[in-house]
Amino acid sequence: MERMPRWADLILTPLLSLVIAFAISALVIWAVGFSPLEAVSIMISGALGSSSGWGYTLYYATNFIFTGLAVAVAYHAAMFNIGGEGQATIGGLGVALAVLFIPWPHWSLALLGAMAASAAFGAAWAFIPAILQAKRGSHIVITTIMFNMIAAALLTGVIEYLRPVGSMDPASARFPAETALPRLSHMFEAVGITWGRHTPVNISFLIAIGACVAVWALLWRSRLGYELRAFGKSESAARYAGISPVKMTVIAMLISGALAGMMAINNVMGQQGRLVLNHVEGAGFIGIAVALMGRNHPLGVFLAAVLFGFLYQGGQELALLTPIQPELIIVIQALVILFTGALDNMVRLPLERIFLSARRRRKAAGHGGAG
Repeated sequence: MERMPRWADLILTPLLSLVIAFAISALVIWAVGFSPLEAVSIMISGALGSSSGWGYTLYYATNFIFTGLAVAVAYHAAMFNIGGEGQATIGGLGVALAVLFIPWPHWSLALLGAMAASAAFGAAWAFIPAILQAKRGSHIVITTIMFNMIAAALLTGVIEYLRPVGSMDPASARFPAETALPRLSHMFEAVGITWGRHTPVNISFLIAIGACVAVWALLWRSRLGYELRAFGKSESAARYAGISPVKMTVIAMLISGALAGMMAINNVMGQQGRLVLNHVEGAGFIGIAVALMGRNHPLGVFLAAVLFGFLYQGGQELALLTPIQPELIIVIQALVILFTGALDNMVRLPLERIFLSARRRRKAAGHGGAG
């Protein structure tokens, strides 16, 4: 079957979807009596116009990279993991238990322990939906939705035991000072550069970039990745080739859950320095849009995560500096998700027709010239 060029699918389609989403957002902003150009200027200035804005943008992007990669890995194995919210929630519990109950002498060792714990807890939370689908045929979408709610309830109960005596704050005790992760601003200051002071972006951002490289190597440079993608393309063909559907389902979801769980090292260990309720703040669901917009490729996920980081930080600046209500910022974010995700074919199908029509005309012209 003829399709449009890959570059058009990966770059042009999401770009046009963004243009449509921003155009409709501009109309909404204009309808409430505010200048769309001024709104865009404030968002760009607030998110990208200073090292402080970049710091917050990259902090949010770090969360979205982990949850976007989680969705992408499962997608390549033909599964739609929408349980990133719950897996990241339980990953945060793993971070808290590892940091609070193990005496770490240095942040680097604490980071390794927290990464292992968050990945293990996130993977464990994804294991039950995986085995239910692999063995019982339970749909992964339904089970992961339910496990999101169970994770929230579980954290509410467990956090009571982690809360300091006498405290009414629904949060664990603060982590030891020696486990605090270095922020990128501190790392820049160490070499004489002032950048991003007082922003929460920390070394987790570099780990997220490493995760993108690792996922790319896994999916396109390893035998396991080939088996995962083959299974995702055709279960019957994979079974004929000797690939176990049960094994692939479980492995894909374990990796996916581990990636979502590792998000917690950024916000729980890197920014909050303690475990709080709702520490995920919807990043698990944003990861779905990030993966779809990034075409489930690690590079695309990275770029889409930065875009959504911009929308989050720029949206907060817009709500702070203008009379625009915060709910309208959510509408703008929702429009981007709608057009880059749910309505993707609204742009893709017309583009395919345009490219295929142009290709046929070139072929016809070539045949005419040859005749």
